[in-house]
Amino acid sequence: MVLAAGMGSRYGGMKQLAEVGPSGETLMDYSIFDARRAGFDSVVFVIRPEMEATFRSFASGRYGRFIPFQTVHQRLDDLPVRGIVPGRRAKPWGTGQAVLAAAGAVVRSFTVVNADDFYGAGAFEAMAGFLSELDERASPPRFGLTGYRLAETLSESGGVNRGVLGISEDGLLTSIEEVTDIRRAPGGLEGMAGTGRRVIPDDALVSMNMWGFTPAVFPILTDGFRRFLTSADSLTAEYLLPTVIQEAVAAGTAQVEVLDPGSSWFGITYPDDVPAVTIALRTLVREGRYPTALFG
Repeated sequence: MVLAAGMGSRYGGMKQLAEVGPSGETLMDYSIFDARRAGFDSVVFVIRPEMEATFRSFASGRYGRFIPFQTVHQRLDDLPVRGIVPGRRAKPWGTGQAVLAAAGAVVRSFTVVNADDFYGAGAFEAMAGFLSELDERASPPRFGLTGYRLAETLSESGGVNRGVLGISEDGLLTSIEEVTDIRRAPGGLEGMAGTGRRVIPDDALVSMNMWGFTPAVFPILTDGFRRFLTSADSLTAEYLLPTVIQEAVAAGTAQVEVLDPGSSWFGITYPDDVPAVTIALRTLVREGRYPTALFG
């Protein structure tokens, strides 16, 4: 499942379609390529309704002969609570609603990724292995989350926001702390957490929104979205996937295993990130990890 509904306010455009590979590939292309060779056999794209024609034309030309795909729409009015009117709201409701929008298109275990991130082949291989051994009837349901080293997820163009993971001795998620404006400072990595800035270890594992779920996640998301809508600011609040899963973990209604495949991550947060991403991809192609043209 590829989350592609966000427009990228800091980037200033539809960064999902930014061509950064040596043959005009997008970061999303590399995720789909890696997912297919790891054993995933279909793709669901979550997009906004107004993106349908442009996105479907784009996807058909690239993936039509490579892997089956379908699109689903994240709509402002697709809500589990009556009487909640979006009003002047323009943005989608967030990643929690985005995954929930695809409930009708998913019948088995799946992974979730962002369209504008590079996760690495090892991450998809690890997630495929995890999902292949998952008991979909487990109670409470067990999910997966890929962790990345914080120092490897920074941007030279500005501060970044990351969910820093708390992990138990047996590898289960205990917490996700949202830390904002993380930057390199004289004392190490620093970010805003709570009411002040604090130092964060370079090797702290963070979430880049690569999850592994069974369909058991959809009732959890529905219940959480219903609670969210009765108390949130309907103009600005976002129903975020890490928040609702963390709430389920705290309530004992879900368990999340943190995967640590040692994969490298990079992505596009700011326009100035594009040259570095382009160089990184050309290096991977030169090393033989990817063909020059993914779908050529």
